[in-house]
Amino acid sequence: MSDPTAPEPTTRLLNADLAPTTDAQRTWRSWDLFCLWMTSAHSLGSYSFAIGMLALGLSGWQTMLALFVGVLGLWLGSNLIGVAGQKVGVPFPVFARATFGIFGANIPALLRGLVAVFWYGIQTYLASLAVIALIVRIWPSTESWTTGGFLGQSPLGWIVFMALWTAQLLVLSYGMEIVRKVSDFAGPVVWIGMIALAIWILAKADWSIDWNARVGAVLSLPSTIAAFVAVAFLMIAYMAGPLVNYSDFARFAPSKKAIKRGNALGIPVNETAFVVLSIIISLSALKVFGDGTLDPVHLVSKIESDVLVVIAALLFALATIGINIVLNFVSPSYDISNVAPKYISFRTGGIITAVLSIVVLPWKVWGSEVAIVYFLGGVGSLMGPVFGILIVDYYLLRRQNTRIADLYSVREDGTYFFTRGVNPAALAALVISGVVAAIVALLPDDQTITALSWPIGALLGGGLMLLFSRIRPAAPRTRPVAEPEEPAAV
Repeated sequence: MSDPTAPEPTTRLLNADLAPTTDAQRTWRSWDLFCLWMTSAHSLGSYSFAIGMLALGLSGWQTMLALFVGVLGLWLGSNLIGVAGQKVGVPFPVFARATFGIFGANIPALLRGLVAVFWYGIQTYLASLAVIALIVRIWPSTESWTTGGFLGQSPLGWIVFMALWTAQLLVLSYGMEIVRKVSDFAGPVVWIGMIALAIWILAKADWSIDWNARVGAVLSLPSTIAAFVAVAFLMIAYMAGPLVNYSDFARFAPSKKAIKRGNALGIPVNETAFVVLSIIISLSALKVFGDGTLDPVHLVSKIESDVLVVIAALLFALATIGINIVLNFVSPSYDISNVAPKYISFRTGGIITAVLSIVVLPWKVWGSEVAIVYFLGGVGSLMGPVFGILIVDYYLLRRQNTRIADLYSVREDGTYFFTRGVNPAALAALVISGVVAAIVALLPDDQTITALSWPIGALLGGGLMLLFSRIRPAAPRTRPVAEPEEPAAV
């Protein structure tokens, strides 16, 4: 039976895409969630991140072990968010309404969406580089099209970027079900390219690598420990955005068991395997070419066979597009839709996302260390506080209870109306912990310190949320707060 005291949902907060998931929509099995995490890991950005951790000075095996510890932390966080998202059955911006207020939720949602918009453009640009390398390899005369151009992009760059941009938009116009199918395809298929690349480079290295190889001098014991901790937390921070909005996908799972099984296969098993393979390729490249930081596109360009180059470039382009669709399009589409649900659907939010991804000129952002570190790094560091605040509120303050109907109500006696639609405790916790996290992420000239921005932000945000909520509890409502058996009608 539905709750007779539940308020009527309002179009100010509700549309078909933001509505609670129905049983018929819960089609994401453990395999689909496994593929989702595979798609998340299998990209040029993920590979570059994994091998980039060698720059902190750890040896190959130490880096691999540190990344594994980070993977375990990511696994724990995904279970916490995933189980909550599956139970409540709503996308991230709606889930956040219970914590930040029905209108206050737009703040963390738009912060997450802003980061995703930039990365959507960057990943499309990275995929275009793989395709350009393929085109030039097959038709050398097109190399003349890779110089000059407009707004920092060559003529060939614009053509390929816009072709991939259009293809992704067409795919995504079919909604979340097509996202599931793309994830199921893109996640597994890239293993073909990665394994083939590993075999090729290992053969070049005479089937042996030095697991003790490192970039730079041997570190002291204290420096080794600091670098180890930094790599572990950077692993979590790298996936902090997708972790926060995991409920966008978890809500389509049929059960908590499906969530936990999919997470277990996709994170500790698959992520660890990808890390191992990435380090093997990096150490082999270090031995063969004297540079362990070469990305797969550069390594592929060194293959003599044109056929293999074509196959590898296509696989890496597909992988990058796959992660783009899953991680960098879904989130801002929901987040933008949440601002004005009556006028902006998931598809409309997606179109806005795609247009913005061009406006931000992602190739210039990717080419600017200042932009990556200070803008994306600074805004991205806020994902730690958001995570901590959400977890503390859901598990410790609300005890896993949610009045789903009130997530869509603007009535002043609604459970999540708080003060004019904003929860002061959550907002204060986000501002304070966010400032601290951003300072830790941006000011120190030491990556072993900046890497601590995520755990510091998450712990401080969660702690302040608990403290502020106990000091000044939300005003009592005139209606009893209990979780209804059925979601709000749509």
